[in-house]
Amino acid sequence: MLVLERDELRFVICKNIEMEYMLKIGGLEYQAYEAECTFLRLKRKVELIQAKKNRQEKVILSVIEDALDHEFLEYQKRLDEQMDKMNDALERSKAEPLSEEESRELKILYRKVVKALHPDMNPEITDAQARLFDQAVSAYKNGDLPAMRVINEMVGSGPVLTDQENMAVKLSKEKDRLNSLLERVRKEIEKIKTEYPYTMKEFLEDSEKLERRREELEKILEQYQELATFYRTKIEEMLR
Repeated sequence: MLVLERDELRFVICKNIEMEYMLKIGGLEYQAYEAECTFLRLKRKVELIQAKKNRQEKVILSVIEDALDHEFLEYQKRLDEQMDKMNDALERSKAEPLSEEESRELKILYRKVVKALHPDMNPEITDAQARLFDQAVSAYKNGDLPAMRVINEMVGSGPVLTDQENMAVKLSKEKDRLNSLLERVRKEIEKIKTEYPYTMKEFLEDSEKLERRREELEKILEQYQELATFYRTKIEEMLR
């Protein structure tokens, strides 16, 4: 089932790839970017102080810091996003993994729920059923087998159409819509495989590339730290 393949890519495979990437590289990437932000902020602070001095105005550091906070909002936002990703990766790494048998059961149960409740496949479901499906997606993402078992029991086997003629009519009407759905899901799968984090899969399997990237990040971090030290010293001299 393509929908299940897509969801496994999004919620399991990609999440595991991103977790591994963040644990192996993410910490250094965060430090390097944080050091870059610090350097850029200090450099800008020098410019603002110099502008005040050129106009023979009093340098009020609290006012300058407020201006910098505003200018660097996007930088801080990205830093916060990276920190959230690191925290998510750490939480995921601490979770007890399912056994092979449990993983198989989780997929089987999720497949049943998808068939019964997926909004794209069942456009006439109620709001309550839609919320139940959202709970199933959350359980699948988190590997919560007990929750998935409960949801599966609530879904049951679904209504059974014994009238073969009515079933044929319904299937005929649904054919175009389902074909369109499958084509969209195929494109989504292709897109997922061309984007981060899936594109990091081969990179993470290459220990030499990993080590080179870590060395690059360590050099970048050191360079920005040196630049930050230079500008801190410059600011101290300007304020004497």
